[in-house]
Amino acid sequence: MDHVLGLKCTICDAEYAVDDVSYVCPKHGDDGILDVMYDYAAIQARFSPAQLAQTPIDAGIWRYKPLLPVAPDAPVPPLRVGWTPLYAALRLAEPLGLRHVWVKDDGVNPTASFKDRASAVAVVKAQEAGAQIVTTASTGNAAAALAGLAASAGLQAVIFVPKTAPPAKIAQHLIYGARVLLVDGTYDDAFELTLKVAKEFGWYNRNTAYNPYMSEGKKTAAYEICEQLAWRAPDRIFVPVGDGCIIGGIHKGLKDLLALGWIDAMPKIMGIQAAGSSALVDAWERGLQGWEMTPQPADTIADSISAGLPRDRNKALAAVRETEGAYLRVSDEEILAAIPTIARATGVFSEPAAAAAYAGLAKAVEKGMIDPDERIIVLLTGSGLKDIGSAMKTVAPPPIVAPNLDAVRAMMGNG
Repeated sequence: MDHVLGLKCTICDAEYAVDDVSYVCPKHGDDGILDVMYDYAAIQARFSPAQLAQTPIDAGIWRYKPLLPVAPDAPVPPLRVGWTPLYAALRLAEPLGLRHVWVKDDGVNPTASFKDRASAVAVVKAQEAGAQIVTTASTGNAAAALAGLAASAGLQAVIFVPKTAPPAKIAQHLIYGARVLLVDGTYDDAFELTLKVAKEFGWYNRNTAYNPYMSEGKKTAAYEICEQLAWRAPDRIFVPVGDGCIIGGIHKGLKDLLALGWIDAMPKIMGIQAAGSSALVDAWERGLQGWEMTPQPADTIADSISAGLPRDRNKALAAVRETEGAYLRVSDEEILAAIPTIARATGVFSEPAAAAAYAGLAKAVEKGMIDPDERIIVLLTGSGLKDIGSAMKTVAPPPIVAPNLDAVRAMMGNG
């Protein structure tokens, strides 16, 4: 990995060789989140968009292997992760008075969420470390992603999720053969427990905002968006935010592309949080740094973005501040309303956390923050099949009809 220069602390800027630390900056303990540094000149010398175009899309995120912190010959999981579709969404744009909106549908990944991107990298790094067991804390999607990717590679996963996680997500964990431990507490409780357990038993820790390589998997979505737009970067990207790792990853990917000269402008990144779990919105509004934040209550129907103290808060705040974007909060009612709106305009069925991104776009338009000609991406991070219970709250139950034509005519108003 001669293209990887090392790891840099997001708090004190201390730099380390990749073999010097496993996860975090020792000066700051578990809060010392690290960022992977690259030799962009070396990458430019051996890799270009033209070479990338010759790589089959079936390779998914591994099309970008020269931009990732893995060895060129590193074995990768067999499941295809990434290269998810980017759909033009004119009927979603028009009611908002916009002209150019696309949705990025990451619900088509193997375990139906964006989190597969990080888990794919986690499996490669765990094998590199010689680990047989990988672990993570999750509200559901990251655990499902780890369980599925680990199963595909023959690794054992032990996962910790709040007992309130949606049944569909817990079902995924169990079907993939993971050892599932339901935590009698919040996601934050599960996260803290995982840190202790991984240290005690020597398991490979996939936790986002602790393992620096997880952002590197998530950044591949930014690569795909720009490549799918023929390397013309969009003006804004709307990202649902809980722990902050996805938005940090999107920012990292865009910074990579700008440093390599593959794009010529940095999009504004818009972070969207549920009103009941909006610690980053609060910190952004108050001008706080990540290390100044304190835990807040977290209560939202969008379980995938519920976090009282976002773990990747340093990168998450930088993503918005450095791109002149914004953080916005949306209510659970706005999130739920967005689910059928997206589905009926695009055919994409999203879980609540994903739908928050569109609810955020609608809120930004309402606030007069968007020019009608801006090119906008809405990042849809998970399938609606992850949380059928929430989706059913947005629609009326269907009527029951007798099995004859007259009954149908009467029901349809043609009697």
